[in-house]
Amino acid sequence: MGDVALILGIRPDVIRASKIIKLIDEFDEIALDFIWSGQHYSENMKDVFFNQLNVRKPNYEFDIDGKSDADIVASTITSLYEHFKDHRYKAVIFLGDTNTVMGSIAAAQHNIPIIHIEGCMRSYDWRMPEEKYRTTIDHLSDRIYAYLDSYKEQGTNEGIGESRIIVTGNPIVDVIFENRHLFIQGADLLEESINTIVKTEDYVVATCHRRENILDVGSLTSIISLMNSVEDRIIFPMGYKTQEQLSKLEIDVGENVHIIDPIGYIEFMYLLENSKYVISDSGTVIEEACILEVPSIQMRKSTERPEVYDVGASVKFDPTRKNDNKKIVSEVMKLVGTKWENPFGDGTASEKIAQDIKSMYLEDSFPRHGRKDYPFNTDRPYMS
Repeated sequence: MGDVALILGIRPDVIRASKIIKLIDEFDEIALDFIWSGQHYSENMKDVFFNQLNVRKPNYEFDIDGKSDADIVASTITSLYEHFKDHRYKAVIFLGDTNTVMGSIAAAQHNIPIIHIEGCMRSYDWRMPEEKYRTTIDHLSDRIYAYLDSYKEQGTNEGIGESRIIVTGNPIVDVIFENRHLFIQGADLLEESINTIVKTEDYVVATCHRRENILDVGSLTSIISLMNSVEDRIIFPMGYKTQEQLSKLEIDVGENVHIIDPIGYIEFMYLLENSKYVISDSGTVIEEACILEVPSIQMRKSTERPEVYDVGASVKFDPTRKNDNKKIVSEVMKLVGTKWENPFGDGTASEKIAQDIKSMYLEDSFPRHGRKDYPFNTDRPYMS
């Protein structure tokens, strides 16, 4: 049985946590249990990313029930609660803002200290389930790793104790720095028709998956209208739910949009690195594009990553309002070929996170609920 558990559930989690897992596994002192919640279960949404990033298989995989958010969250909490009965970890680690992080409620019910990677990010868009989830886990957490100083400030403004939050930088930078030499291999994994586009044409990469975008007919229509207005070819690895919605709503996609099924990390990063720009509502993709100096159109009413606008790496497209599509495309074209400073860190975030977890373990200083010497929450008003 492990000493500490890491619970993940979706594709971006595997990417972002890949180096952290390897670093903790290298510590002789700590046994890490890697738990997969089962939120993403199909091979091209999970296993391919384990293989391409050389991430070991999970120690435990749950078979969660249901298709709705409520079903998935409830099943995750129940599965973890039962697991924690037999596995009394010194701490459990969650990452991000998905249904899976709501499993932190089960850890809290067992009084197991909670560590949250990617803490205190806020979009201030309460339509988003992710905004609710990230707010909940941050207020439950005993140690929070925030990527930027501005994120920490957002947390403290909500009353989260400053001593609980450590600024680390963003581990996605580490992953890109260490794996960028592999991206060229993506050409060997793509269909020849896609490679022909990459080699012979200027093209744009697109992704779209957020529920506030694809489940709202007005927003999805606005997004497809934007893509249809682009003169360049668009390569669109489209999630199955987005495909289902387009078919159901009978929204016409232009001939310039080349739709393919979801692809692996290496293939996607190869496409992204060689694209003219990207159109996306994915926070991770927008980060990756910024780090690779690929301009982006961010299809969001609001974002938890405003720094991409601050450094001049991205153009905002709000799907909930009427837009001048030609102007949006013109603005992003002005960014093509320009340079900006990467705002997400220097590539040492994974090391900082892993070392802090190791230090807490060796010093036996993981939080102890209900004790007066509670190390990370002494600034809470009810602690004396």
